Amino acid sequence: MNDQTDTVEADRELKKKHRAMWASGDYPALADEMLLELGAVLVEACGIRSRQRVLDVAAGTGNAAIPAAMMGAKVVASDLTPELFEAGRKEAANRGVSLEWQEGDAEALPFGDSEFDAVMSCIGVMFAPHHQMAADELLRVCKPGGSIGLLCWTPEGFIGQMFAALKPFAPPPPPGAQPAPLWGSEEHLRELLGGRITDVHTRKQNLAVRSFHQPGDFVRYFKSHYGPIISVYKSLAEDPDRVKALDKALTDLADAFGDAHGDSPFQMEWEYLLFMAKKA
Repeated sequence: MNDQTDTVEADRELKKKHRAMWASGDYPALADEMLLELGAVLVEACGIRSRQRVLDVAAGTGNAAIPAAMMGAKVVASDLTPELFEAGRKEAANRGVSLEWQEGDAEALPFGDSEFDAVMSCIGVMFAPHHQMAADELLRVCKPGGSIGLLCWTPEGFIGQMFAALKPFAPPPPPGAQPAPLWGSEEHLRELLGGRITDVHTRKQNLAVRSFHQPGDFVRYFKSHYGPIISVYKSLAEDPDRVKALDKALTDLADAFGDAHGDSPFQMEWEYLLFMAKKA
């Protein structure tokens, strides 16, 4: 094989691993319990309107695509892991809306140039390993003057710090892959999108999470539901000491970000960045 063939094959294997990772556990249940409101936040920030053609990239179960469809937009929900679509289709039916579900890699979207009035992603495209390729695709499929809207976990927020805590325990990333939480940095997004965007508006907000009674509950839940954490623990299966060390690292992190006063429940604040722009 030549170098180009080797690269293509390595990328194909990486995408297979990503698809299997997000299909493991029960991400639809996690998203439904904790993340549902984020999609509506992004749709409102993007100003999605009736009859717009909208693409939700790395849509997962459609927590942004479905609220966009409820606004009357013509929505396509695209994701590398179509196993997540079943839950999304059920939720869309429950809400009385229809949209198109399309398997697709965020780094090579199966759509034409300038096809959509708005392109958005809610804690989705940030997990594409090659950031510039994914950013280029967001812009390619958006019409000139169209909207780009992103909602991403910040590096300094809880989820960003969770991935930092995972890093010493995880297998080394493949060459060229970048950390997902970088998408939560305005500076990083401006570098990726460059002079191809105008009218940039950003703000940071917090998602209040009240699903856990104590830090250990978070660890137990994410070990059974969240693909990236399941994947790391799977890689440590033969090393119980490392498993215990990761348990402690994640428990300590949840404790540091959690808050409980008197009889009030344990609450966590997960910071995210909203980034809205127009394609130049």
